[in-house]
Amino acid sequence: MKKQKIIGLLTLCLFLSPTVFAETSLPEAVTKSKEMVVTANPLATAAGVKVLRRGGTAADAMVAVQAVLGLVEPQSSGIGGGAFVVYYDAHRDKTVTIDAREKAPASATETRFLDENGDSIGFFAAWQSGLSVGVPGTPRMMDYMHRKYGRLNWKTLFRSANKLAKKGFPLTARTSDQVQGLLNRNTEPFSCENRRFFRDPTAFAYFSNPDCTAKPAGTIVTNPDYSDTLKKLRRKGADGFYTGPIAEQIVEAVQGDSPAGDMTLEDLANYNIVVRDPVCLDYRGHNVCGMGPPSSGAIAVGQILGILENFDLVGDPLDIENVHLFTQAGRLAFADRGLYVADSDFVDVPVAGLLDKAYLKTRADLINLGSDLGSADPGVPPGVVVAASPDNVAKNSGTSHVSIVDRYGNALSMTTTIESSFGNGVMVNGFLLNNELTDFAFTPVSNELPVANRVQGNKRPRSSMSPTIVFDDKGRVEYVTGSPGGSRIIGYTAQSIMNMIDFGLDPQEAINVPHYMNRNGRTDVESPIEGVTQDYDAENLAARLKMLGHSDPEADLADRQVGVIAQTSGLSIIQILRKEKVKSSKRYGDFSHFFKYWGKHRRTMLVGGADKRRDGTVGGR
Repeated sequence: MKKQKIIGLLTLCLFLSPTVFAETSLPEAVTKSKEMVVTANPLATAAGVKVLRRGGTAADAMVAVQAVLGLVEPQSSGIGGGAFVVYYDAHRDKTVTIDAREKAPASATETRFLDENGDSIGFFAAWQSGLSVGVPGTPRMMDYMHRKYGRLNWKTLFRSANKLAKKGFPLTARTSDQVQGLLNRNTEPFSCENRRFFRDPTAFAYFSNPDCTAKPAGTIVTNPDYSDTLKKLRRKGADGFYTGPIAEQIVEAVQGDSPAGDMTLEDLANYNIVVRDPVCLDYRGHNVCGMGPPSSGAIAVGQILGILENFDLVGDPLDIENVHLFTQAGRLAFADRGLYVADSDFVDVPVAGLLDKAYLKTRADLINLGSDLGSADPGVPPGVVVAASPDNVAKNSGTSHVSIVDRYGNALSMTTTIESSFGNGVMVNGFLLNNELTDFAFTPVSNELPVANRVQGNKRPRSSMSPTIVFDDKGRVEYVTGSPGGSRIIGYTAQSIMNMIDFGLDPQEAINVPHYMNRNGRTDVESPIEGVTQDYDAENLAARLKMLGHSDPEADLADRQVGVIAQTSGLSIIQILRKEKVKSSKRYGDFSHFFKYWGKHRRTMLVGGADKRRDGTVGGR
């Protein structure tokens, strides 16, 4: 297929009015000269900036940021969860990925989420139980990153989090709203007294009032237990978490839950992070690198971009031609993801074949410019070894993303999680346990074939987290990006890269564009948010997509559905903008004054964007 400039899709669409934008004040990119931190919470960003100002590296700043996030954004991440890190080490000119994904206990079996009749116990019952808790990876990752790439004293990196835990911090509206949302789910056969959500009395008292209402936004919250946990981490490193009193409390909480989990002290003591090679794909001369299995992130993001590379994307990101192409690429990527991707320590994942340019061209050839594909089938990439059955279930997420660039040229992209909102709902010594094992397939066999992402002892569940670093054609860091958002992370991250590379948007402009995607199911477009996203006629775009057969070309036109919904990304993006690019491009004229002000020897600047769909904030100097 030659690259195509898309002229039109269906004559039927032409009578519909084009997408309309209204003039409105939107967030603007932040520029800094030396170092930058972007997170989903201003207190976490401030903690990272303090560390960088003291001469810390991106790894040092990450430790401080993660410690604060686990306190002030407990619904999304914490030391009871896991993370993936993509790290560019400027001194060695090397990129590595750190797999700190939670692991199933050694005794876990394929029937973990099945009842005595062999039927699934269901997501909610599994989520709110000890069965869902994986062995946490975040503390071991923090310790490793500091030992390998840090410069400052380990003990000093917890100052901000410890101060906030002792003296208090204001509860955010986002946390309060999510608490109330879960409390509202305690309907028959549950009640305020007999709760499924916040069943743990400690967590309930921490987040809620006695009448089952959430503590309101702005409530000053202290967490002395979390301060005690940080004290143990400061003194003993990660061993203070994986052995001793904290480990014993975790095991007691997991085994004492209902249904009970089977995590042991040995599971905790034996946890290890894995340093893996990045998974990369060239996209229009940019090297896009991310996290490979057990994450599907780099593969799926790479497939979406690799498929789109067979087309010329022109005009505006919200032009229907571009929206249609992006959703079709998403269908194809998610079809392959569901069948092939799982923990590569247990399953042969054909990574190279899935990102093979010739294979992606054959996938692109399946796209009809005039109609929706409908549910796509997985392809047969080079290197397929074992037949398996797909796991296409999209999972919830309690996740956050951090992007950091330091003065030394190091860059860090980290997506960190406890899985669903507030993890499994049980609090241990000031932090919440994860429910990461619900990312496994609940049914181990389908169509008489094993599911690649089935539960197995010591296995890591498949993830959608997509921390990404993009390099320019000279091998220099160009963009650091990523987002929370469950399986939607893949679409959010891929769209951010497309918006910057194909449409020349800066990081904040890329974030401000409303989202659209298809995960091989329904096509969804984002409801605009005043002052946060570009305003546009979402219903009009949905109607035009419907005319193209989205999301079921076989259904009657009246029965086809396109969702106009909230899509709460939390993108954190940093661009390293170089002087020669500003000089050669009118697009960056607004930034030319920066280099004039900072002098002729300043070769780079940092441009940051933070997602205001959450509490995103850019900081630095």
